[in-house]
Amino acid sequence: MPHTVLLAEDDRAIRNALERALTLEGYRVTAVADGVEALAQAHRSRPDVLVLDVMMPGIDGLQVCRVLRAEGDRTPVLILTALVETADRIAGLDAGADDYVVKPFDVEEVFARLRALLRRAAPVPAEPEPAAAQEAEAPAPAGRLLEAAGLRMDPQARRAWRGDRELELTRTEFELLELLVRHAGVVLEHSTIYDRIWGYDFGPGSKNLAVYVGYLRRKLDEPGAPQLIHTVRGVGYVLREG
Repeated sequence: MPHTVLLAEDDRAIRNALERALTLEGYRVTAVADGVEALAQAHRSRPDVLVLDVMMPGIDGLQVCRVLRAEGDRTPVLILTALVETADRIAGLDAGADDYVVKPFDVEEVFARLRALLRRAAPVPAEPEPAAAQEAEAPAPAGRLLEAAGLRMDPQARRAWRGDRELELTRTEFELLELLVRHAGVVLEHSTIYDRIWGYDFGPGSKNLAVYVGYLRRKLDEPGAPQLIHTVRGVGYVLREG
C-alpha cells in the first residue's frame, strides 16, 4: 500500500507542483489550501505523514501541529517554511513538528526527509515475551533502562528522566538523546548522527542537528548542574557529565 500524505499549502503553484511530484514518487496525496481543512481532513482519515506550510491564513501550520499533538496524534509532521532564523525553526520543533524544509527547497530533499520520517514511524515487530512478563506490567525494570551521566531512559515506554525529573521530549529529541546515551563518552560525528536519526546526511551547511541539540539542551540543563551534551568543534557531539 502506498504511504498517504496530507499536504497543506496555500500557495496554489507550490501545492500543485508538490502534489504532482509526490504522486509520481508513489505517494497517495490529499492536498488542501489551509489549516482548517488540514485539521478536518486529518480527523476524517489519518495520514501516514503530514506536510504543513507554516504561513497559511486562518490556522497556520504550527497551530495545526499543536492541535494534533494536544489530541495525542503522533503522526510525523514535516514543516515547510520560508523562515530561516533559528528562533523560527525552534518554534516549529516546539509545536511538535518532527522536521522542516526551508523554502525554496529541492523536491529530492523533501522526498529524503519524508522517507526518513516514515522509517522512524514504522512499527517495530514485538518480540515474544516470557510467560512471566506477560502478567501485570511492572514499573520499568532496571535491565530495560539505559543510564548514563545522571540520565535514565526507557526506550520501550519512550520516557526519560534527569534525576527525578521526567523530560518531555518530542520523537526526534528522544531518539537523539537515546543515541547519545547509548554511546555516552564517545564523540559522535555529525554525519553519523544524521544517518542514525534522519537516515540522510544533509551536508555541512545544514543547521538541523544544531537546532535539535540546542533545543534538547534547554530541556536537559539545570541551574548549577553540569552540562551533559558537549560540542566537539568540527567533529560532533558527546554526552558526558562535566
